[in-house]
Amino acid sequence: MISASPIGRLIAAHWALLAVVALFLLVGALAFDDYSVGGDTRPQRVIGNAALNYLAGDGERAFDRLRVSWDRYFGAAFEAPLVLLLERIIGVEDSRDLLLRRHLLTHLFFLTGGVFCYLLVLRLCDNRRLALIALALFLLHPRLYAHSFFNSKDIPFVVMFMIALYFTHRAFRRDTLAAFLLCGVGVGLLVNLRIMGIILFAAVLALRALDLAFAGSADGRGRVLLTGGAFALAAMLTYHASLPALWTDPIGRFADLVDVLRSRPHPLANLFQGEQLPSLAGPPWDYVPVWVGITTPPATLLLALAGTLALAWRGLRQPRDMLRNGPLRFGLLLAALPIAIMAGVVVLETNIHDDWRHLYFLYAPLPPLAVIGLGWLTTVPRGRWPRAGAYALLGAGVAVTIVSMVRIHPLQNDYFSFLVDRTTPERLNDSYAMNYSQMSVLYLLRDIVRDHPSGTLFFSPGRAGEHQPILPADDRARIVETRDFRSGERNFYEAHHIRGACSPSTPVAPVSWTRRIYASTLDCMIDPVAWFGHFRREALASGEPLVRSAYDIHRDGRILTYVRDGCPRDDVARDAPRFFLHVVPVDAGDVPLWYRGYGFENLDFFLQRGLARIDGNCVAVAVLPDYPVASIRTGQFTDDGVFWEVEFTPDGRGVVPPAAPDYAAARRDALAGEPLARSVYDVHLAGRALTYLRDGCTDEEADARFFLHVVPMDEGDLPEHRREHGFDNLDFALAARGARIDGNCIAVVPLPAYPVATVRTGQYDGTGALWTAEFALPDGE
Repeated sequence: MISASPIGRLIAAHWALLAVVALFLLVGALAFDDYSVGGDTRPQRVIGNAALNYLAGDGERAFDRLRVSWDRYFGAAFEAPLVLLLERIIGVEDSRDLLLRRHLLTHLFFLTGGVFCYLLVLRLCDNRRLALIALALFLLHPRLYAHSFFNSKDIPFVVMFMIALYFTHRAFRRDTLAAFLLCGVGVGLLVNLRIMGIILFAAVLALRALDLAFAGSADGRGRVLLTGGAFALAAMLTYHASLPALWTDPIGRFADLVDVLRSRPHPLANLFQGEQLPSLAGPPWDYVPVWVGITTPPATLLLALAGTLALAWRGLRQPRDMLRNGPLRFGLLLAALPIAIMAGVVVLETNIHDDWRHLYFLYAPLPPLAVIGLGWLTTVPRGRWPRAGAYALLGAGVAVTIVSMVRIHPLQNDYFSFLVDRTTPERLNDSYAMNYSQMSVLYLLRDIVRDHPSGTLFFSPGRAGEHQPILPADDRARIVETRDFRSGERNFYEAHHIRGACSPSTPVAPVSWTRRIYASTLDCMIDPVAWFGHFRREALASGEPLVRSAYDIHRDGRILTYVRDGCPRDDVARDAPRFFLHVVPVDAGDVPLWYRGYGFENLDFFLQRGLARIDGNCVAVAVLPDYPVASIRTGQFTDDGVFWEVEFTPDGRGVVPPAAPDYAAARRDALAGEPLARSVYDVHLAGRALTYLRDGCTDEEADARFFLHVVPMDEGDLPEHRREHGFDNLDFALAARGARIDGNCIAVVPLPAYPVATVRTGQYDGTGALWTAEFALPDGE
């Protein structure tokens, strides 16, 4: 009989679990192709391939080819197996097939997290009904559910956090060497996926230290030390083994990793409660609690709060049990982890952006806490009404969540609960960051492909190209990215954000697709010929431009319009000169935190942002900040240097005519005195600028990047995100700050306005520093 076999007994014991998982598998199989490409899909695949190439014998070269050097420290414990299976064993080549299979496997891993949530609650509460409820609550978080198809970066960490919690509980419940070794492996993989998992590593060691304090005998203390040490060793070895970037120099590379985490800039802004907050400044104390509160089903939050209060009440009544190994202590650990992590994010000023996706793992303890609260509400209070009320709250909450997920499918990633004003999508859009993953673009593409069943479709480079790979092959072949438009042709489209081109005031009819219940797509596709043509007509009708240069620049309120008639096709090529736009405010405090050391806000833009060529004429559109502006510097540049530049005031007065830097005069001024440092380049001080001179410089001496670290007299003068390093980083390339003239190289770099104590400078390449110099400025200038 099958029921007498181990598998049969397992099915009989957990048939309800299997039924729920099978139902979610069926729904996922029907819905997985409704989700588009996540923003991190491409870089995650690159990281996975780099790890596999390292193992295949490429060594450090595999990591040197990464887009940015710090990507080598992003663990590939989930991504590498995914790439290995789909791309190297199965050999999937078609982009749509590959992306959809990634959707399925990532979602399957998410369901695995639900199974471990079930097992954790079953072991913790010894109640199958509560375990099933916890499983449902874990899987029915709308945002996590949507991300479980396209986000192979944050969702695996959520799932691994749940798995590690299960093995942590199992280790303390069994208290055996094997159980703690297995727990160490789980925690090591968790830290591999994201270094923030180290908090669970620290929590396990802290709990083991408590066990050591309460061990009554020498044998007991020896066992605690043995199992705790085995856990720590297993976690560290697993972390090291699963991160090849550490293999050549484990200690030195880990120190580099920590330094990267502390200093890696990611200057994004977070729209939160109607304000743009700089991510580098760290979130305010209420940022994460509010985001969790307004995007998590309220019933889960209320029951988790009840569970936390129940555990705290039991702890106050039985204080010694809080310190001893048991269910109460583990429950309090579940309650303490989210609180500790949220507090740590604020204290450490952690860089958080894109709603709270970096902290989605905070949700993992909430379903177990919610069922603890449900169990308390249905057993402790006397009478039927509290019990009925608790189950009514749960049932209504689950029902409303399911209805919400169905009505906004597949945009659950923009779910908001009724705790926030969601009267209109525009109201949400003006208050909170939305549409991080830009799922709406896929639906706009599908609408356009459906409306034009044949012929070529032209799209501006950018968003369409990111989602194009998931379309069927025939539709992909019809899509061409271009910025060179013809007003007499049709089927041109450009993706825009609703706050800009899609706003009702824009005199261009967008192709829009919106769900107005809980979420909204924040993109629309417009006709770029009509849109850019509108701004060109408005600019030309306004009269004389503020500035005449390679582009004439007009201003209408906060809109700058760049117009160039008869511009070459090269201006919209992929390697076209980029535009720089440096805005100097009247009040320096208006500059975002990460730019304050430079005295201006950098709004540079390029091919994918605000530029088009229509019938041989080029138009670019940029939006100025809403604070009072003192002056504007703008122009075009490439890696070879600046093509043209102008500086002007917002009213057009005080225009500085475009002119190339006078390097001959800078060289004469520098040579009038002795250099501050002599090396491959001689470094002179002229005014408030450093001048680097190298007569007869070689190609290598011209191409190598320069580092320039400025140490101020007063560390308080540094931008906040540089203070922990003690210097301002002004690294540059010769193409950006200098020129090569008649075989001689010269660079001129302005120093910050604050008093400078010392300067460290030199050149470097992939092998390290080529030359270095350190000197003080005369009288601390």
